Amino acid sequence: MPIAEMFSRSVPSVDAWLGDGLSALQNIVSANLSCLTGMTRYTSSFYLPYLAATHYFQQVEAKRLVEADPLDSLKAYLGLIDNNIELASRSLRGCSQLMEAYFRSEADGLNDALQQQLLAGDTTKLMQFISRQAKLLDLTVNVYPDAIDAVGPEYGFHFESGNHPLVDETDRFYLYQVAPSLPGVTIRKDAKPILIIPPYVLGANILGFLPGERRSYAHCFANQGYPTYIRVLKPIETTPALQVMRGEDDTLDTQQFCATILKSHGKPVTLNGYCQGGFNALCTILSGKVDDLIDAFITCVSPMDGTRSKGLAHFLSRLPTRFNDLSYGTKLLPNGNLVADGKLMGWVYKLKSIEHEIPAAAFFRDLMMFARQKNGTHQISKTAAALNYWLQNERNDLPLAITRISFDSYNIPITSDGTLPIKLFGGKLNLKRISEKKIPWLICYGQHDDLVEKETALAPLDYVDAELAAFPKGHVAIATSWSHPESSCALHTRFGNENYRGPVRFHMDLDAAMDDAAKHQAGSSASAGEKAPIKQPGDSTAPTPSSDEDKRSAASSAPEPKPEPKPAKKAVKAKPATQKKSKPTAKKAAKKAKPKASRTMKTKPKAARTMKAKPTARTRTK
Repeated sequence: MPIAEMFSRSVPSVDAWLGDGLSALQNIVSANLSCLTGMTRYTSSFYLPYLAATHYFQQVEAKRLVEADPLDSLKAYLGLIDNNIELASRSLRGCSQLMEAYFRSEADGLNDALQQQLLAGDTTKLMQFISRQAKLLDLTVNVYPDAIDAVGPEYGFHFESGNHPLVDETDRFYLYQVAPSLPGVTIRKDAKPILIIPPYVLGANILGFLPGERRSYAHCFANQGYPTYIRVLKPIETTPALQVMRGEDDTLDTQQFCATILKSHGKPVTLNGYCQGGFNALCTILSGKVDDLIDAFITCVSPMDGTRSKGLAHFLSRLPTRFNDLSYGTKLLPNGNLVADGKLMGWVYKLKSIEHEIPAAAFFRDLMMFARQKNGTHQISKTAAALNYWLQNERNDLPLAITRISFDSYNIPITSDGTLPIKLFGGKLNLKRISEKKIPWLICYGQHDDLVEKETALAPLDYVDAELAAFPKGHVAIATSWSHPESSCALHTRFGNENYRGPVRFHMDLDAAMDDAAKHQAGSSASAGEKAPIKQPGDSTAPTPSSDEDKRSAASSAPEPKPEPKPAKKAVKAKPATQKKSKPTAKKAAKKAKPKASRTMKTKPKAARTMKAKPTARTRTK
């Protein structure tokens, strides 16, 4: 073969070299600019709350340094330095791990490109590798933020649109009824209603995540035809009554909303709290203010005893006592009221998991999201975009008294007799009241929740019985992933090896049991009404007043449960196999024996009518 021909085959043309070189240079410059822009953006989102924290810290310490003992101050600052060193080491470790993970995922492509370049003189794969890196960085830094902003109109409830009726309001809250997101679904007026209490910091919209994509916790109930209500905070910046709200105000507002709902539907309310809203709802129930208004309770990923938290409680325990104080996160409003800075509260949760939330780690985590898509068509899911939209935009300031409730629950444990570290209306709140009032309780938790760990959510099981539902994934998966009706853990189904009931299924079963009990009671009443004239032919008016009196007596008896909770109580015993069952079992056995004895008393017609409805309903449901 002629030398010239061999040379032409082995060495690319000058034009090809120049074209590839310029293209590679352009991609390298673009990649570097994107990387620099991305790191700056991620860093600013993390350090802006840090600057606010520094400002609050300086304000408080300017007074305390003068007043405190110098030795105590020295000890506190040495402890703070030690805590900061620990945070720095964790952040460096997290950064290095995620950077290493990304480089490992791309190493094979780089290795193949270099081999082809060195051994065959072909730069094709190398050009493709450089182009891929530029494209991944552009997706992460430019395209992804645009997609996050674009999902805003689809995210959340958008109450301003008027699709969800405003039913009631107080000085602090709005009460909206959630409209179905599916066409053709009609809310049943006579169905059992549910009231959802969202978390304060994270807002209500996470529970109306992406209705158009059928990913919305609240719409899961509404799309089944159930009257679904949600309590929504008024804007705290313009609502002085909310700025100074106490726990008692929270309880009384919930009481008012429950009364409004009960009046509208004629059935007691299922109270459902998500995250922090679950703990506030628990305090409301234990205060006794909603005894005649609610008859069932659902909590989702709610921190019930924060001292059992492996993450946040550990973080708080490392802080010197002097700095574990809400004063370091308090914002002064123009009207002189003090509130807790919501953005700073969210930042504290980032510090708890700083190895994953430090800017460099977060940047490479998002970069990895696109790098895993090896088919060349990189897509941005609406779920990922909406989650980031929520994290970037849903941070509300909190009333100080409400923040104090959460703060105490993470620093003071529940006592051995079940008393919470919170008081309302001057009285103690004890978990055993749930059992005394025979309120069925479903506790939903995330198996991989690193914000509200399993031990924190399930703390009440040491004192009362409750049904469990363990969902895969993390803190908001119930509201995002599993709210889709076709998911493997759909909320209206039973799922998992333990046959857990989702919260919607739990509510549906309560409503069905209530309807069955009402039908049976109506049938029993009709049957008793036919027999009465035969037994008392001389007194045609006696049976009617007696029956009404019996009904009023049954309705006014506070300890006496209504028929509908019984099926749920059965489910409550069925699920948590590890609970102590001896005492509840004995009480239930005694209650079973008492109605049977009442039905055998055939000689007194009025007494038989008095006991006919409720024992029969209990017997059948059990």
